[in-house]
Amino acid sequence: MATTLGFHIVLACLGIAFPTIVLLAEFIGLRRSNEVALVLARRWSQAMGVLVAVGAVTGTVLSFELGLLWPGLMRRYGAVLGLPFGIEGLFFFLEAIFTAIYLYGWRRLGGWAHWWTGVPIAVSGILGAMSVIAVNSWMNQPGGFTERGGRIKSVNAWQVFFNHAAPYEMPHMILAAYMVTGFTVAGVYAAGILRGRRDRYHYTGFAIAFVPAAVLTPFQIFVGDTAARAIAHDQPVKFASMEYVARTSRGVPEWLGGVYAHGRIYAGLRIPGMDSLLVGFGTGAKVTGWDSVPPAGRPPVVWLIHLCFDVMVGLGFLLLLAGLWALYEWWRRRRLPRQRLFWLAGAVSGVAAIVAMECGWVVTEVGRQPWVVYRLQTTTAAATTNGGVIASLSIVIVLYAVLGAATIAILRMLARRWRRTGAVEAAVPYGPQEQALGRAGP
Repeated sequence: MATTLGFHIVLACLGIAFPTIVLLAEFIGLRRSNEVALVLARRWSQAMGVLVAVGAVTGTVLSFELGLLWPGLMRRYGAVLGLPFGIEGLFFFLEAIFTAIYLYGWRRLGGWAHWWTGVPIAVSGILGAMSVIAVNSWMNQPGGFTERGGRIKSVNAWQVFFNHAAPYEMPHMILAAYMVTGFTVAGVYAAGILRGRRDRYHYTGFAIAFVPAAVLTPFQIFVGDTAARAIAHDQPVKFASMEYVARTSRGVPEWLGGVYAHGRIYAGLRIPGMDSLLVGFGTGAKVTGWDSVPPAGRPPVVWLIHLCFDVMVGLGFLLLLAGLWALYEWWRRRRLPRQRLFWLAGAVSGVAAIVAMECGWVVTEVGRQPWVVYRLQTTTAAATTNGGVIASLSIVIVLYAVLGAATIAILRMLARRWRRTGAVEAAVPYGPQEQALGRAGP
C-alpha cells in the first residue's frame, strides 16, 4: 500500500490543485483578453483530463487494498471510516462529471459560462482531499465513537471528520498539493526557458504556475511549524523520532541531519537548546523522549523518520528562497530574475516539492508506528495474515511502472503537438465567438 500511495499521491496533488491553475489561466485570459493565457488554459485542461483518468485508476486500487491488506482495521473501525470515504466518493464523482463538462464545453459554451463549469472541479478536489485526510488524521488522533465489547456502537460524524489532528493535517496536505502542482508545472516552462525558448508563452506559463505556489510556501511553513508543535503534544514519541530525542529532558538540542545508530548520532549538526525553543518558545522547555514508552511502542528506523523530516523542512525553505528571489527582482525591476541559477532552481522546484511531500508522508505514517490507529490498534493487528503479499507487490510495481511511463509518454506527445502548432494559436473557440465569426464570414 505504501508503494501504491507513494505513486497515487502525486496524481492526487495534481487532481486537487491543477484545476485551480487551469482556471487561473483562463481567468487571466478572459479578464485581460490574453490569448496566451487562454491557450495555456486549454492545453493544460487536456493534460488535466489525462491525469484525472490515471488518478482514478490508482485511487481505485487503494480502495481495494484497504479491504485486502487491512482486514483487521476495516473489520473493527470500518463503521467509523466509512463516512469520510463515502463523502470523498461523492466529491470524486462531482469532480469527474464537471471535468467532462469543462473539457467538452470549450467549443460549446461562452467564455465566463465555461469558466464557471470548472469551479466545481477545483472545489470538489479540495473537499475530497479533506475527506481523505480526515481518515488519516483520525488514525493519528482517534475519537468521535463509542466502542463496547470490541464493536462500534455509535459514531459522531462531526467529531470523526474534524478530529483533533484535522485542523493542521488538512491545510498542510492541501497546501502541499498546490505547491507540488504549481512548482511542477512551472518547472516544465523553466526547463523550456533554459533551452532557449524565451518567449511570452513560456514566461506566462511559468508565472501563472510559479506565483501561487511561491505565495503559499510561507503559509505552508507556518502550518508545518504549528503541526510539529501539535505532534509534540499529541504524539510525543513520533516527535521524539523526528528530532532524535532519546530521553525526556530540558534544553534539548536540534539535530540537522545525522544518522542514529547504536545509541549515537553520526554526522549530524547539533544546535544546543534549539529543539526546546521550537517546541516551548524557550530553551528550558521540556521535550518528551522515546524513553517514555517501552521499546515495543517506539517507531522503527528512527533515522529514516528524522532525515525525511529534515529533507521536507529543508526543501520547503529552499522553495521559499526561490519565491523571495522572484519577489525581490519583481519589486526592483518589474521582471523575473534573469540569472541562470534562478531558472535552474525553477526547473527542479517541482521535483523538490514532490520529494518534500513524499518525505512528509513517510514521517506521518512511519512515525505513528507501531500503531495503525494511535493507541487503539497496532499495525500487526490490522494487517492481513494471508500470503501472496510479495507477489501482489511485484505486480503492482510492474503495472505502475507501465502506467507511469504511459502517462509521461502521453503528456510528452501532447507537448510535441503543441509545439508544432506554435506558441500562440488561434483564439480559444468559445461557442458565442464561433457564432459571431460564422456571421461575419471568414
